[in-house]
Amino acid sequence: MQRSKNDVWVGLFVLVGAAAILFLALQSANLLSLNFQQTYRLDAKFDNVGGLKPKAAVRSAGVLIGRVESIAFDDKSFQARVTMALESRYVFPKDSSLKILTSGLLGEQYLGLEPGADVKPMLAGDTISNTQSAVVLENLISQFLYNKAADGSASQGSKDKK
Repeated sequence: MQRSKNDVWVGLFVLVGAAAILFLALQSANLLSLNFQQTYRLDAKFDNVGGLKPKAAVRSAGVLIGRVESIAFDDKSFQARVTMALESRYVFPKDSSLKILTSGLLGEQYLGLEPGADVKPMLAGDTISNTQSAVVLENLISQFLYNKAADGSASQGSKDKK
């Protein structure tokens, strides 16, 4: 009887430990967010969202103020429509701007919300029109190489004329 009682306690301890490890893994991978704050939804349209994913952070001044809920393609404007849920305690002016930023050099992407100066606040369901798309590293590299090639051919042409 004593041995089976110990087995039950050990089994229960192992289950609690496994649940704790699973919770920490999901939390660190940004797949689980336990937030009991009231939220309101805002939309924004971007030309390019890069590697932005649902559940990505929405930050203002480095503080987490919400999460990206969904990303969809708008076939009327041919842009990406990002829906985000911001905590109700954070209210921003109507002329606020939104950027897709990267944490670190090659880290995950998140939305950075910069407050504007308008007196009127954004309301649930509003669309942020002042947006800046993601910087795509491949585009920057190709632009750099194209400019270097153009500079090289231009300087080569001026040497040939002399």
